[in-house]
Amino acid sequence: MSIVNNDGKFPCLTPDYILAFQFSNWYPSFTRVSPKSTIIRPLGEDFKHYLESDSIFVPEGSEDVVIESTLSDDDGDDEREDIATAGEHFSFPELDERIRSVIREYNAVFPKLNFSSPKDASWVLPASSPLKCTSPADVYLLLKSSDFITHDFSIESVFDGCRADNLPVYELELVLRKWYPVDRSREVRCFVRSDVLLGITQRDTNFYDFMIDPEIQKTIRTTVCNLWEEVVRPNWNFPQKDYVFDLLLTRGLSGGHVIDFNPYAPHTDPLLFTYEELHEVLSKAVQDASARRTFFPELRVIESPIHPAATQSMPAYQHNRVPIEALTLSKGRNIVEFGEIWQEEVTRALREDDD
Repeated sequence: MSIVNNDGKFPCLTPDYILAFQFSNWYPSFTRVSPKSTIIRPLGEDFKHYLESDSIFVPEGSEDVVIESTLSDDDGDDEREDIATAGEHFSFPELDERIRSVIREYNAVFPKLNFSSPKDASWVLPASSPLKCTSPADVYLLLKSSDFITHDFSIESVFDGCRADNLPVYELELVLRKWYPVDRSREVRCFVRSDVLLGITQRDTNFYDFMIDPEIQKTIRTTVCNLWEEVVRPNWNFPQKDYVFDLLLTRGLSGGHVIDFNPYAPHTDPLLFTYEELHEVLSKAVQDASARRTFFPELRVIESPIHPAATQSMPAYQHNRVPIEALTLSKGRNIVEFGEIWQEEVTRALREDDD
């Protein structure tokens, strides 16, 4: 586990500080201003083992559609025997029912673990409703297809950079949040260090022309400052006043919802800022106490379609994507079996092209 040498840019990272950002720790203080969510815990080691296992597949019994078999009894026995020897199999009937219960309450959910969400796996579900889960199978498929959530699997990765000899007990938790369509142009990320709101940045790095309007920018800054002063700051009940929080602003930009909190740490993306720039802002605020009381944080946005940070023509997390054919062929197979059948499919496709 590495220790961060940050030259004052970051607060001291300790296990207690990191655990403040575990969903189940901060959410109870912000239920009034955050999307409805249900926390399921503890999760057994078998569930973690499933997430860490090879290939992308869903546990038995997690799909809501029952497919009738056309096999005879004898054929079914042979088929089951072949499947049983093909690799590991998982089934979580109790967890399935808990997920279904939450889906009945919320209509649809978006899953995450203690700290991380599977946003990089949005490609596995319909593009018209990204990350929308309506069955346990959808939830498992999103989690299984994500690289992001692997951060939450071990205490070594969760507490990476912390100064501590003994790491605390850490248990995996599944969070199901009420799903609803999100206008990503209204998402902002805000940086707080030493109880000073240093800066606000557009969360989605695409160009939105309305964001360059000075009056719109002033409205956003005013709304964020008010939300921080009236909602976030008084409800952040942890000793260290260093954090990064994400907001989804309302349509009129006059209010907002708290979406997430992250540590003020190197692995949290500063987006349109750098941590060096934020540290300079903090230094000036600390040196001038009167300026600190009247400080109005800078808002940074994508100012044109050719802005270096703009990704308008680039799908988000495209490096995490695989063809849907690969996903289908991998079901129920280990990596060696998948490699063999994938090669056969490629060869067959080339023959058809030649014909």
